Amino acid sequence: MGWPGIVVLGAAIGFAGWWLHPLRRMSRSGRARLWLALLAGMLGASIARMAGNVVGLFHDGETLEWPVCTAVAMVAVAVTVGLLSRR
Repeated sequence: MGWPGIVVLGAAIGFAGWWLHPLRRMSRSGRARLWLALLAGMLGASIARMAGNVVGLFHDGETLEWPVCTAVAMVAVAVTVGLLSRR
């Protein structure tokens, strides 16, 4: 997948998580939260890839890398958007 793939995956999950989160509609400044959701998705996917490589869970380009990076990015975006949307 490589680092460009990780960045694109994190950005796509960040945008989708921001757009689909039910608490997004309650917030006032949506654009600022969009950038934070994109950043959280990219950061979550990057951290998952680095941690997986350090621990030896997967090597570059293996099949397990995609779902692990996706799951960690989804959790990071959900927590970030949920916390920022609370009043």
